[in-house]
Amino acid sequence: MSAHAHRQTQEPAGPATTPALTDLRFRALLGPRSWSELPADVQRRFSKRLSGNAAATYVGRITELRMNRAGRILSQVLRLIGAPLPICLDTDVASVVTVTEDATTGGQVWTRLYAKQAGFPQVIHSAKRFSGPTGLEEYIGFGVAMALTLHVEGGTLLFRSAGYNLQLGRFRLPLPAWLSPGALTVSHAETGPGAFAFTLHLAHPLFGELLDQTGHYRDQQS
Repeated sequence: MSAHAHRQTQEPAGPATTPALTDLRFRALLGPRSWSELPADVQRRFSKRLSGNAAATYVGRITELRMNRAGRILSQVLRLIGAPLPICLDTDVASVVTVTEDATTGGQVWTRLYAKQAGFPQVIHSAKRFSGPTGLEEYIGFGVAMALTLHVEGGTLLFRSAGYNLQLGRFRLPLPAWLSPGALTVSHAETGPGAFAFTLHLAHPLFGELLDQTGHYRDQQS
């Protein structure tokens, strides 16, 4: 063997590949058994490391949106605290969801854009924070937060409301039942490779089914 050939066999193949870091907080909240029941793509979406300048983007369309009269009134009243619910009933319109890091709390900022048939799109901001009585809450601003519990049913990831509170500095004041908008359920269900359905359901014990929304999205390359 020539000296040149010997050098070739001794040269390193290149720098070792470092495995991508993952976020294990959703997995920890669910527990290993429930987490294992989720499709691989859903596991990947909810274990993405989003620190620094990283972002996850999902593009799709709103395919279904229904609100009863009480739901429409509620969505307009909530415009006073940033309009966290849809304010119109347009369907077959474009929608974009972007998830970035919440640098203040270490949680995630979720930005949802809903196009309209006329006028500017509606943009809704909220933050998922790994805190509160259940270990996960959705903060919508103006001191209002909703505790969430995580579940898996038939391979679908579910977020369910577990009480609302008003945050004043270090203090949390539970909102009384008469101020609660009702029980919220958000689902994330795999519909094909790189695709999923997002549904939002809000029901009130007195005013019935306030809101049903369904959107279909696809992963975008980050």
